[in-house]
Amino acid sequence: MAAEPPRIGHDGDANLDRAGSEITRGLAALRRGEAGAFDRLVPLLYDELRRMARGRLRGERSGHTLDTTALVHESYLRLVTQHGLKPEDRAAFFAAASNTMRRILVDHARSRRRQKRGGDLSPMPLEDGDLFPSERAIDETLALEDALGKLEAAHPRAARVFEQRLFGGLELEEIAEAEGISLRTAGRDWQTARAWLRVVVGSDLDGR
Repeated sequence: MAAEPPRIGHDGDANLDRAGSEITRGLAALRRGEAGAFDRLVPLLYDELRRMARGRLRGERSGHTLDTTALVHESYLRLVTQHGLKPEDRAAFFAAASNTMRRILVDHARSRRRQKRGGDLSPMPLEDGDLFPSERAIDETLALEDALGKLEAAHPRAARVFEQRLFGGLELEEIAEAEGISLRTAGRDWQTARAWLRVVVGSDLDGR
């Protein structure tokens, strides 16, 4: 019997189903506790979410601000629909996708800054659109990334709570379940992260 031809996604990319299957397998490996599973999963999500972001920006008006939270949720729903993602993989997916969206935004901000300064002639990661409406938005993104790195060193769980809340759009109840902590503890971590970042990012931007 001849092999079944690859299924084509709605945007005409024949690799979409393969990528989705790899992500699903990566989540299963993460759930089994395999060493390095998270680090292998994030690059897969990076390509998938960047592709979706590029498609979304291409179809929007100039100056549109990408809703990264909606993008993460849309990607999750697509995996559930097309690849039967297991309910127990939900928390792992959103943790990895939140981290991935953070990386996409930071990579794009760095590329935009290099291009504005004339130091990089290579294409931006999202060639068909721009995630940042202003120079200040780029500054804020990079200042936030620097502050998050410091927060991770001092309060790693609070940093994860903030990452999942901001970049993944999860409710505190969902984060508490994913982290195996109480709702009260998740709320305290969220407030700790916000207070820390408000001070660090605010001072960073004030000095620009």
